Amino acid sequence: MNRFGNRFRVSIFGESHGAGLGVVVDGVPSGIALSQGDFKIDLSRRRSGSPGTTPRIEGDNITILSGVFNGHTTGAPICLTFSNDNARPSDYERFANHPRPGHADFTAKARFGEHIDFRGGGHNSGRVTIGLVAAGVIAKKILEPVNIVADIIEIGGENSWERLIEEAGKNGDSLGGIIECRATNIPAGIGNPFFDSVESQISHMIFSIPGIRGIEFGDGFKVSKMSGSQHNDPIIDPSGKTSKNGSGGINGGITNGNDILFKVAVKPTSSISIPQKTYSFETNKIEELVVNGRHDTCFALRVPVVVEAATAIAIADLIL
Repeated sequence: MNRFGNRFRVSIFGESHGAGLGVVVDGVPSGIALSQGDFKIDLSRRRSGSPGTTPRIEGDNITILSGVFNGHTTGAPICLTFSNDNARPSDYERFANHPRPGHADFTAKARFGEHIDFRGGGHNSGRVTIGLVAAGVIAKKILEPVNIVADIIEIGGENSWERLIEEAGKNGDSLGGIIECRATNIPAGIGNPFFDSVESQISHMIFSIPGIRGIEFGDGFKVSKMSGSQHNDPIIDPSGKTSKNGSGGINGGITNGNDILFKVAVKPTSSISIPQKTYSFETNKIEELVVNGRHDTCFALRVPVVVEAATAIAIADLIL
């Protein structure tokens, strides 16, 4: 449930409003330079604080508990932890019996029973992605000189979104977005057909990010309207370089030496202050629910670095 990988293995733990969170990364080769400072940039990209993100701001100070000695990885499992210093669990007490639409409040209880931690979504919270980002920092080091960059290309259906986010926030609503990810300097020959294809492994990790609703590689869903002559990628040199990249850098589940390119659809934040009519297990009636508290107007703003981390983890596992 909380583990990914065969060679590069990642296990996440913790809850949104618990004492803390973290990740255990196993299978890391020894001798890689690693310190707390290496995590600073990516962790700050995931942190809230900019317009449209939650006012809950955590320090996200990382503690390296194991697997690093004298500034280098030892080959032993690396355990990284973070504390929750700005939790407010009382904001979520009523959702135990009046589950929020779009959240895992209902499904988590159906799956695990009465003893789930419902505060802020518990283990289902986007807060837990901090462990993925930390593991991604290590994966990126393993993959050098591979470079993975994700950027927002659209929010609310527009490519200029500051005004849209401001209006949605004032109205108590939320917005989703589209993120494009590109991995460059990828060698040909990574991956496998069928179940361990590059697409399936990346997709597995991408869909571990809460709120992801879709993924498409290369030409994506547009291929249904294209002909073969339009979609095919002619090879133009012995390295496998192609004149276009409709396949997103992957053929038969294996990298072809071109950039891996895909887009991800992120849903609007489920917690909105607009009143919603939804079932209450306390009264056994459909009742109005207004979700107060501290939430992102558009959490897609903080997702690019998580997409990068998920991609790096998947590719590192395949390469190792």
